[in-house]
Amino acid sequence: MGIYKRGRTWWVRFSYDGRQIRTSTKTDNKKEAEDIYCILRREIVEGRWIERLPGEKKRFREMMEKYMKEHSIPTKASSERDKSSLTHLLPFFGNYYLKQITPKAINEYKNQRRIEGASPSTINRELALMKHAFNLAIREWEWINKNPVERVSFEKEPPPRDRWLTREEEEKILSVSPQWLKEIIIFALETGCRREEILSLVWREVDFSNHAITIFGKKTGERRSIPLTKRALEVLMMRKTKRNVVSIKGDFVFTHPPGKKINIHTLRWAFETAVKKAGLEDLRFHDLRHTFASRLAQSGVDPYTIQRLMGHKSFTTTHRYAHHYLESLKRGIMSLERFTEEQGQNFSLKN
Repeated sequence: MGIYKRGRTWWVRFSYDGRQIRTSTKTDNKKEAEDIYCILRREIVEGRWIERLPGEKKRFREMMEKYMKEHSIPTKASSERDKSSLTHLLPFFGNYYLKQITPKAINEYKNQRRIEGASPSTINRELALMKHAFNLAIREWEWINKNPVERVSFEKEPPPRDRWLTREEEEKILSVSPQWLKEIIIFALETGCRREEILSLVWREVDFSNHAITIFGKKTGERRSIPLTKRALEVLMMRKTKRNVVSIKGDFVFTHPPGKKINIHTLRWAFETAVKKAGLEDLRFHDLRHTFASRLAQSGVDPYTIQRLMGHKSFTTTHRYAHHYLESLKRGIMSLERFTEEQGQNFSLKN
């Protein structure tokens, strides 16, 4: 325990219940701060001290406003999804004080969302958002000291989707897509880029001499370079030619109308419309990324290379494509056979 100065104000620091507590004495007089410190020590020894945190007067709505402004919007690729989750969380918890949000209240919210028809994955995303905001309120903002979401079980989700395009399906959707959408679909299939990575791609990130692009993954916070296939390069060359002919201003590679960055909702609507026209079922834009990875695996590309090209931080994510690695496994066996033959160990089972 002890006192220290922060700016002009004296603060008290001590351990309580295994945690470091820091609280302001609200005075710039050292003698008064020492007196407060002595009173505080006596209350702790006698078991009369009760921790008062700023979050006791904060409502859930205030916490989420701070979370979105300082964390989600500036740093997360899924900030739009967070906004969507809040359209359900805020009507239920918005006016709750943080200390009023209990595991019981969260369980009631889960039950309500089930009745409304929300899927297990949707409910889990909403709870995960809530849990992360509480964690920041504890660790960084020092508003509260407990996270009620940690005591609530998440919904059991079905296995991950394994939807990917066949060559025939690819031809169908391209045949009914407008030119600007067709270019984006081909580029997604040939690079495995996420939707926002494609929409945010700018010309300075395109290296025509080395046939590669540099992507900043907002989801991972890392940059990765992706070599371009002939089809992907052809798309970029077409975009470049149009840009020069029409004198399109702006840095974004994919625009619609010319010069304007494509809105994520515009892309979603156009893609869903093309899917219906093509007569395809259960296909989302993100499945184009799955198709890229699946085709690599089916072609015998090793998992490590796929992980690097996809920009996965963990191999666990890449491992979902393991059932496509048959060709790679066959090549491994063929390599073993060649090694055996070169060593002169081609023994026959026959005597």
